Amino acid sequence: MMSFQNMLKDGYKHLSGLEEAVLKNIEACKALSHITRTSLGPHGMNKLVINHLDKLMITSDAATVLTEMEVQHPAAKLLVLAAKTQEAELGDGTNLVVSLAGELLGNAEELIREGLHPSEIVEGYQKAVNKVLEILPELALPGTEKLDMRNAEDVARALRGPLAAKQYGYEHLLAPLVAQACIEVCPANPKNFNVDNVRVSKLIGGSVNKSTVVDGLILRRDTEGTIKSVTDAKVVVYGQAVDTAATETKGTVLIENAEQLESYSRSEEDKMEEYIKGIADAGAKVVVGNGAFGEMAMHFIERYGLMAIKIPSKFELRRFCRATGAVALVKNDPPSADDLGFVKGINVEEVGGSVVTIIKQDIKVGKIATVLIRGSTDNMMDDMERAVDDGVNSFKAYTRDARLLPSAGAVEMELSHRLYDFGRKQTGLDQYAIAKFALSLEVVTRMLAENAGLNAENVLPVQRAAHAAGNTSAGLDIEDGTAKDVAADTGCYDSYEVKYWALKLAADAAITVLRVDQIIMAKQAGGPKTRTPGEDD
Repeated sequence: MMSFQNMLKDGYKHLSGLEEAVLKNIEACKALSHITRTSLGPHGMNKLVINHLDKLMITSDAATVLTEMEVQHPAAKLLVLAAKTQEAELGDGTNLVVSLAGELLGNAEELIREGLHPSEIVEGYQKAVNKVLEILPELALPGTEKLDMRNAEDVARALRGPLAAKQYGYEHLLAPLVAQACIEVCPANPKNFNVDNVRVSKLIGGSVNKSTVVDGLILRRDTEGTIKSVTDAKVVVYGQAVDTAATETKGTVLIENAEQLESYSRSEEDKMEEYIKGIADAGAKVVVGNGAFGEMAMHFIERYGLMAIKIPSKFELRRFCRATGAVALVKNDPPSADDLGFVKGINVEEVGGSVVTIIKQDIKVGKIATVLIRGSTDNMMDDMERAVDDGVNSFKAYTRDARLLPSAGAVEMELSHRLYDFGRKQTGLDQYAIAKFALSLEVVTRMLAENAGLNAENVLPVQRAAHAAGNTSAGLDIEDGTAKDVAADTGCYDSYEVKYWALKLAADAAITVLRVDQIIMAKQAGGPKTRTPGEDD
């Protein structure tokens, strides 16, 4: 009888069975989750990642680590895809997805070795996750479903949890800044909130305490001319260089005497002056270009007292247009009244040794706010930026569902406690899988304890006892390892929306991996291999 391998082209790989496929997949996923889980929580460890471009990053953000690692194993990629889905949809909770999925697969491995079939484990896990998502709404803190998205104090309190997980100790400083920036750009219907309207600018020097929020944009460059400050000005934006037009094809001009040379030069100058004068006559005080400003153009811009700003990034140019209400013109012609934008003020300032252009805007015109982060090192500010991004994404999640859950592992321990009770009432073999799902949920509390230097074997019994006594909000105090009512004592919360999707995606990823019993890999496409930097010829 012909084997399956003989049916395939040369170079194909075929893996099947428990040992070759299922358990190897589980092993790869466990290895991936062991990398990220040590970064979970306020005391999570940092990872030093050097990517393929030799860029060095020191971060505890799981999404960044997974993106830069370039995972190749097909089963581990499923976990990475689940984490990326979580990051794209909600911007937070990626570490929980990978850590929980890895723990679920690790416990499933034990059941497989004890003789259970993966299908029975999948059935049990499916029942367990359905029950977990059914219990979760009951754990939402009462009264939080009506969070006032315009109240800076309430929003800051809700954001402390996500920010503390990334930058423990700075959450009381960052939460009001993120809340202020988000509220300033929040539209009349909060559900239309756009996370791209809150920008982050990093300037080295000073301390984190000097971070602030600017109504508008910050450009990390000087203006082109001598005009450094304008107020209440109209703006014209060009999507290309502000310079004399060049022909698309080569041409030859025959000049026979000095008068013709002079008139040729003068006609070019007259054309440029007419162009710049048209801008000034339209009422614009600021000229913004996507490319370079020519010398002749700068001469007439200075003569008519206009400010010139170069924005090389097309993405930054779009944000500038959105903030000012201007239309980016693609032809060097004087603008119409409808093409002009408006700014409240543009000033060039020196901040920490860096010259920056601060564009302040009336929020009624263009809703863009910038969180200006100060710090001593680039790596520190990069991590602060990731924390701010998580905070902004959490605000977006609150606009869809404002319910809050107690943090510090309280929700997972309560779900685990209730799931154990649910599993005991089941009569089939899936009860063992449900019990393992309940055990897997304890990974959050265990990793919070271990990352904080506590003994998890001492912490978990205390937490279990607190939840068995009916304290549904009992979470881990990472300072002394005791069980505290998180909602009442610490004021740290998690987003219901983030937790819901993290639990769902982690379970779905684990179930998908368990359903795989064969791996068929084609031979990689041909072509020369890329040389690594420093490799000998």
